[in-house]
Amino acid sequence: MESSSLQRADGGKIRALVVDDEESITQLVAMALRYEGWQVETAATGREALEKIASFNPDVAVFDIMLPDLDGMQLLARLRSAGEMFPVLFLTALDSVEDRVNGLTAGGDDYVVKPFSLEELIARLRGLVRRSQLTLAQHPDPVLRVGDLTLNEDSYEVERAGEPITVTNTEFELLRYLMRNPNRVLSKAQILDRVWAYDFTGKSTVVELYISYLRKKIDAGRVPMLHTVRGAGYMLKPAA
Repeated sequence: MESSSLQRADGGKIRALVVDDEESITQLVAMALRYEGWQVETAATGREALEKIASFNPDVAVFDIMLPDLDGMQLLARLRSAGEMFPVLFLTALDSVEDRVNGLTAGGDDYVVKPFSLEELIARLRGLVRRSQLTLAQHPDPVLRVGDLTLNEDSYEVERAGEPITVTNTEFELLRYLMRNPNRVLSKAQILDRVWAYDFTGKSTVVELYISYLRKKIDAGRVPMLHTVRGAGYMLKPAA
């Protein structure tokens, strides 16, 4: 089974948290993930989710946006501000392009609209877990270096000239892709395929937004490393 290769760094089961106030949905998703061999906890409110996260330490989570207390975006904002960087997929009935962009720019890593394909949802969650838990066997040297910028694939630490830089999970994946391809122009389509894996209307805008976020963190007050190649895409190269 495909999911058998997905394990925590300690060899244990992948841990997933499903947060939705519709019990039928939480039970359906939880059942499917348990069939994948994952360990699953569920919550019906944002506050219950915070309690579960503190004790369960999930590797990935599914959040409904419209919860009865904290909404999903408020819940995620609290987690990110507390340093929790596990990937989060929003599962919601809100389906406008603006809603999707808001969910992703709030720090979410993917977005699925109800009604949804259970098979697609599980595939997206597998992709998020794979990207967040690459193994040492696959990448013997966990530290990527481009000029004075370093990225540690094991610890998820990013530094420029020795100064720590805090990034979200999606920002980390985008930067990792750029750093694995230094001095190479990467198109929006290539970035979407590698970092987000699935396409939906409006995602080209998301690439621009995340490039902008990285620029503010990587290049602010420094010689720029992230460059836009008009009509072609983006390139990361050592500071001149």
